[in-house]
Amino acid sequence: MALTPRPGIMNIAPYVGGESSLPGQNRVIKLASNESPLGPSPRAIEAYKALASELHRYPDGGAVKLREAIARHHSLDASRVVCGAGSDELIGLLVRAYAGPGDEVLYSRHGFLMYPIAAQSVGATPVTVPERELTADVDALLARVTPRTRILFLANPNNPTGSCLPASEVKRLRDRLAPQVLLVLDAAYAEYVTRADYEAGTALVEAHDNVVMTRTFSKIYGLAALRIGWAYCPAAIADVLNRLRGPFNTGAAAQAAAVAALEDRAHTEKARAHNERWLPWFGERARALGLVAHPSFGNFVLVGFPAATGGAEKALAFLNTRGVIPRRMASYGLPDCLRFTIGTAEEMEATVAALADFVASRTEAAAGGAR
Repeated sequence: MALTPRPGIMNIAPYVGGESSLPGQNRVIKLASNESPLGPSPRAIEAYKALASELHRYPDGGAVKLREAIARHHSLDASRVVCGAGSDELIGLLVRAYAGPGDEVLYSRHGFLMYPIAAQSVGATPVTVPERELTADVDALLARVTPRTRILFLANPNNPTGSCLPASEVKRLRDRLAPQVLLVLDAAYAEYVTRADYEAGTALVEAHDNVVMTRTFSKIYGLAALRIGWAYCPAAIADVLNRLRGPFNTGAAAQAAAVAALEDRAHTEKARAHNERWLPWFGERARALGLVAHPSFGNFVLVGFPAATGGAEKALAFLNTRGVIPRRMASYGLPDCLRFTIGTAEEMEATVAALADFVASRTEAAAGGAR
């Protein structure tokens, strides 16, 4: 008899990352994966290179220097920091630890696709909760909690919508949750948020036993290729994650580069300033073209394409002919939208020019059809 996987595994829709190339295009503008347009800190690159002759050595299994650097940078307790191969691994470990068959894992309607994938991988049931104007709805989330609910994921800011809840709303969500429900605050884009009423999750983690905050070095720090992330947890949850994770789950070069990236505050600030300049610029230009550019607190903009333009798929096909690669959003339940990462100045100007040509072409086509 043929081997068969555990029930439910084959129902998982595999995660598909943003495209990086286009047939026949030698140079592309990749805006599909929310990567940093400035790349990593030069100091992080040097730290990575410095370990080239040490590839035969196992890394520090406890990521001690990195955890201490994270703790210094964010004023945290290093013993409650757990590092992982990107925050994706930590999301998976949390689900393995606290959910299983018969349990439910909640997340907002347009939340990160790894939440349902992680839930299904352990036999738990992913439950989507409607949003309000593409923003997580605290009351709707609370209304959907049942005795079977074990984990509630909240991405704040959220990918792909770019929306963000103020600290008061996140606190209200936590305060009304049953103590047996784990609230996971996914703050992958926290470094881009400048609004005064935002808090990534540190305060709630330190005040409660059922809150975890996850973070990543893939976004503003530009270390996506190294797969390095971290979680800040109550001591008991940190202990659980350290029992589940692999003994060498983060590489030595990734750890060293992440430490250097944290220390180079000037480079991080440069990346943040670049985003603050081009995020609103791109949104304003898209709206001026008659497109729907949703407000964003991340390093990307979700753009809706009205029916008059022919929709997102026609826009994608046209942009691809210009070498522009945004991210299609159908898998997130947003088939009329594309997500655009904020790239370099040159990339954003070229993308807006391509969008303008697309809108003009659709206007001309519509006018021709009306004659």
